[in-house]
Amino acid sequence: MPNVLVTMRFNEGQLNRLRAVSPDLRVTCEDAEQADYSTTDILYAGMPPRDLARAPELKWVQLHMAGVNALHDHPVYTDSATILTTTSGVHGPTIAEYAITMLLALAHRVPRMVEWKARGAWPPDEQRWALFVPTEVRGAVLGIIGYGSIGRELARIAKSAFGMTVLACKRDPSLRADPGYHLPGTGDPEGALPDEWLAPEKLTTLLAKSDIVVMCAPLTPETHAMIGARELETMKPSAYFINVGRGATVDETALAQALRDNRIAGAAVDVFAQEPPPAGHPLYALDNVIVSPHVSGFLPSYDDKCAELFAENLRRYLAGQPLLNLVDRARGY
Repeated sequence: MPNVLVTMRFNEGQLNRLRAVSPDLRVTCEDAEQADYSTTDILYAGMPPRDLARAPELKWVQLHMAGVNALHDHPVYTDSATILTTTSGVHGPTIAEYAITMLLALAHRVPRMVEWKARGAWPPDEQRWALFVPTEVRGAVLGIIGYGSIGRELARIAKSAFGMTVLACKRDPSLRADPGYHLPGTGDPEGALPDEWLAPEKLTTLLAKSDIVVMCAPLTPETHAMIGARELETMKPSAYFINVGRGATVDETALAQALRDNRIAGAAVDVFAQEPPPAGHPLYALDNVIVSPHVSGFLPSYDDKCAELFAENLRRYLAGQPLLNLVDRARGY
């Protein structure tokens, strides 16, 4: 009977969802600091214990997060005998919605509207066009860097709602299907939506063609600072840049300078290399950027959806089937 330990605050309904998978599972829930890991075979956790001697029977860790860059120096990551899976795909739709929200806000000058409201004033008629004429979104070219669950749902919305042309950049463009978890009716599981696929070495081609660029890539040694001054200079002056991936994939100083010099039209940034960003961060002072405190993935039903994903993976584990969202340590995600 596999012992399953959950160290997140799952409620009884969520725990019973796991127990319903099989009578052969023993599911318990304990606080991470006080938990007894000694008989744990399967662990659901936000952060596994660093001392793996506390969990001598551990075979598989299902993480409560989508990215694993924070675990690269963790013993559970370097111990290749332990299976690692993530919750990638659970908040893909809400992050894609955030990216669309930011695009529409930038294109329709919403920050400028908020600014004029705060003034308690109506702009003179001779200024209204110059201040508020929008950027056309319908038919625009969307460049997506990192074509995982977020990028695929973003592509679906962009194509179906706005008739956009989609360019997709991923590590291996020949692998078009998505083997990971996705909510029913979302995403692009077969990889049928992009109008053009590009490898990372063709990134500047994507940047030069795109009217909107959305960074969705995970943080790995290959993606660290992959958007810098040289890459930003290839973008259209009318283009927008949105980062919902990881902050360290972008040179924030170079991005701030490009925005300050109007080399690109605007940006929305939800993730930073250092969180919270240090006081006086250059992006705070710019009026052509929307900054949010890493909230694009906030989802009221997150734990419910994570429990559903974990239950499916438990079912697969007991049946000897491939698990969803298996971490590839060589790739770093």
